[in-house]
Amino acid sequence: MWIPMWISVNNPTDMAAVSSAAMSTPPRLQAVVFDMDGTLIDSSWVVPAAFIATIAELGGPTLKRDEVIASYVIGTPAAIMERFLGRPIDPSEIDGYHARLRAETALRGVHPYPGIVGTLEALAGSVALGMFTNADLGNVDVLLEAAGLQDRFDALVGADEVAPNFKPAPDGLLLACQRLGVTAASTAYVGDSPQDGETAHHAGSVAVAARWGHPMRDVSAFDLAVDRPMDLPDALGLT
Repeated sequence: MWIPMWISVNNPTDMAAVSSAAMSTPPRLQAVVFDMDGTLIDSSWVVPAAFIATIAELGGPTLKRDEVIASYVIGTPAAIMERFLGRPIDPSEIDGYHARLRAETALRGVHPYPGIVGTLEALAGSVALGMFTNADLGNVDVLLEAAGLQDRFDALVGADEVAPNFKPAPDGLLLACQRLGVTAASTAYVGDSPQDGETAHHAGSVAVAARWGHPMRDVSAFDLAVDRPMDLPDALGLT
């Protein structure tokens, strides 16, 4: 069932409204691309911890966890570090951040959200799967490996591959579609921030709000909102 409006597929009140709403059937989706942090995995402790330690060691400000999380919209780890440090960084400094991230991940662990693995398995039989994050490929390597998800996708894109055109620019999502061999119009992009919804729309893709990682009250940037990963195949008409 396709729902051309914001809707929570796990909310009876919302679903009642759907029965009287106008519906349309788009071309069948050929791919689903996911954001990483806050969508596939809970990295809400390890990534901020790595930034806080690295930036402090480089003489920057002492940051709070919420400040770091809010900075994700800036772009890659390099872009975030440059913003907080107020200067360009060199490759050895970003390497130091990735080393710290790996250490924090080994200490604290990173796991997929409940239901993610089963959902990826269910979708894999119907569509191509991709991942595009505003983080860089260094983060992708560390975090997806730790979560056991590194082999679940047909294409992986880090924002460092399309810098400086970070989200909400569509470049990264379009690159993922290119690598998957599909059109953006036949792709759904699943993410946990309004920026992800904007990215999807700029690319011409279906924007899906992932509300399982943290509360997301404003989903106006999305076409559809899903409360649990296991509801995603039904919500996208892929069952």
